[in-house]
Amino acid sequence: MTSIETSKQQRMHIRLDTFSKQQLEKAARYNHKSLSEFVLSQALTAAEQIISEHEQITLSTADWDLFLDALENPPSRNSKLKQALQLHQASVQPTACNSTSPH
Repeated sequence: MTSIETSKQQRMHIRLDTFSKQQLEKAARYNHKSLSEFVLSQALTAAEQIISEHEQITLSTADWDLFLDALENPPSRNSKLKQALQLHQASVQPTACNSTSPH
């Protein structure tokens, strides 16, 4: 998990049942953390994993060769490619870390 010293100005509120809260408190004690620290660290770890799964890919050698060939010899922009780009732009929000468009 990335650790950056920043001023904590945002707040989240969640509702949960008694058993769930007790489990979280128990786990936090085992980790020698406050409940807030524990929940935040676990949520951020899960968020980083999910983001990584959606933003990084691993290619086989054959797929890498196909990808490299497509970069070196890009296809012409046909209607399906334009539609795919529009769909991508509509579904992906830039973040502070990734605020520039790659196109």
